[in-house]
Amino acid sequence: MKEIEENLWKLQDKKYREFHRKLIPNVDPETIIGVRTPVLRTYAKQLLKKAANDPEVSGMLGEFLWELPHRYYEENNLHGMLLEGMPNFDACAWALDEFLPYVDNWATCDLLRPKALVMKPCEFRAKILGWMCSDHPYTVRFGIEMLMTYFLDDWFQEDYLNWVAQIRSEEYYVNMMIAWFFATALAKHYEAALPYIENHNLAVWTHNKTIQKAVESYRITPEQKTYLKTLKIKASKGKKN
Repeated sequence: MKEIEENLWKLQDKKYREFHRKLIPNVDPETIIGVRTPVLRTYAKQLLKKAANDPEVSGMLGEFLWELPHRYYEENNLHGMLLEGMPNFDACAWALDEFLPYVDNWATCDLLRPKALVMKPCEFRAKILGWMCSDHPYTVRFGIEMLMTYFLDDWFQEDYLNWVAQIRSEEYYVNMMIAWFFATALAKHYEAALPYIENHNLAVWTHNKTIQKAVESYRITPEQKTYLKTLKIKASKGKKN
């Protein structure tokens, strides 16, 4: 939408744009306007608040969410933030399925926190499993992150570890999220997650990255860190996957 694009340009921070371009090297730098995330979130909240009382603004946002793919990186981020404000599980899940194939970088993927999905844990879990089976790397990454964010605490089940351990990918950003997931699982459910490291159930790079991230975590005890370091696989001894 022209109005939204114009407002994004008004929020531009040129120094931030130059800095942020380096963080997402796989994104065309010409598509990055340079809007700081807190500023963009404030704008998203303003739009949602206006849309609740103004049919014209509501219609404009509806059109914006339909207009995929977007041209600018910030438009994608704004899209994700608007989805976070959707109160209905089914509508939010449907909108995510429409949007995720267009997510092309880790930053847009990782900002998504669709609160409506938490309202139905069983259905949410089924959606996560579907996302992790996708051929699209950032949809897979998103699924793993949702499992890590919402299902490693009160809703934890040991089967979730196996779900993620079975994923094999050549994509850096998928494997990094797998490592992040298992490092977090080690911090929260050490006894359940440890066998996946001891038995080398992960690809070698992901295995070693998991150990690295776990060792860097303040939630892992010194004794646990010492033991985890002994489980690192030397490249010459490991298999690729």
